[in-house]
Parts: sequence; C-alpha cells; structure tokens
Amino acid sequence: MKKYLQIDLMLLAMRLLLAFTLWNDGYSKLTGGQFGITEAELNTPIKDLSLFRISWHLFKNEPFNSFIGISQIITAILLVYKRTFLLGALMAIPIFLNILMVDLTIMPYHFKVAFFFRLTFYLIFIGIILWYHKERIINAFKNLLNAPYLKFEHNKKWFLIIPVYMVLLEMSSGIFQFIYHLIFNYDYTLNYLKNIF
Repeated sequence: MKKYLQIDLMLLAMRLLLAFTLWNDGYSKLTGGQFGITEAELNTPIKDLSLFRISWHLFKNEPFNSFIGISQIITAILLVYKRTFLLGALMAIPIFLNILMVDLTIMPYHFKVAFFFRLTFYLIFIGIILWYHKERIINAFKNLLNAPYLKFEHNKKWFLIIPVYMVLLEMSSGIFQFIYHLIFNYDYTLNYLKNIF
C-alpha cells in the first residue's frame, strides 16, 4: 500500500511540476516577461545579433506569442485536474518537443546543454505518467483507430468524384479570401480583377 502511495505522490509531483513550468512560461509570454529584445538591440544591425536574440525578437510578434502562451496555460490547467491530466500530458509532448528543438537550434552552447537535460527529463516524466496509465491510453487509441471509415455503404464508382470535392474544398477558402479583400481592399481588388480580365 505504501509503495503505491509513493508512486501516486511522485506522479502527482511530476504533473504539478510540468503544469507549474507551463503556467509560468505561458504567463510570462502573455505579460511581456518572455521574448522580445532591448531598444539597443533593435538598433543593432542584424548581422551583429546572435541567432538567439533574433529569434527572441521574432517570437514576440503576435499572434504567435499569445498562441503559444495560451496553449501553455491551457495545457497546465489540464495537467492539474484528475479528469483531464492525460489529455494535458499528451498536449504537453509537442509543446516541450518544440521548445527543445528551438532551444537546441538558437541557444548558446551552455544553455543548449542545460535545456537539453531539463526538457528531456520533462518528456521522460510525461512518458512515465502515460506509461503508468497505459491501459487508459491504449483504450483511447483503440477507440480512435477502430472508428468506422464511412457511415454508409457506397458504390465504388462514386469515389471518382472525390478529386472534384478536393478541388472545391481547396477553392472554398479562396472565395472567403476574395470576399475579405472585396470588403477591406476594395480598390485594390477591383484593379487586380481588371488586370486579370
């Protein structure tokens, strides 16, 4: 009994550590505490800035900054609650992998080493959490993978129309894009159409 209590407490500690880290990083992004560069660096030629500083400047731009911050906060909240922590753990994998790849790409060597070990251990913690609850994860994936392909039986010749549907679906966003430009860039859109025709 004590053994299982210790395991449960260790798993809870892992979840809360991951949630705390994601919450802090997400909150920092939303409040301007992460990303961005100084005024002096903004006036420095780009060739004189490190890849890290250039990236930090680019990451500060919206909506990227807010999207990442909100994603981290949502994942942190999911990790805390009993009903949603497995979903939070699954969502945390691409977040931490992305941070790891970015850090290995842009950070100076000593930071690369530090973040490599820290983020790799976070991913290991997620793996341990998922492994401990593997029956639930396996059942969830079985349900996803065993979903029926089609709801109704169809004659195979109808599948020939799929390429037509694909073209129409691809064009559908263009229609909305055209309407957008017609509303917000009316003169430009009319001139563009005149040049085409």
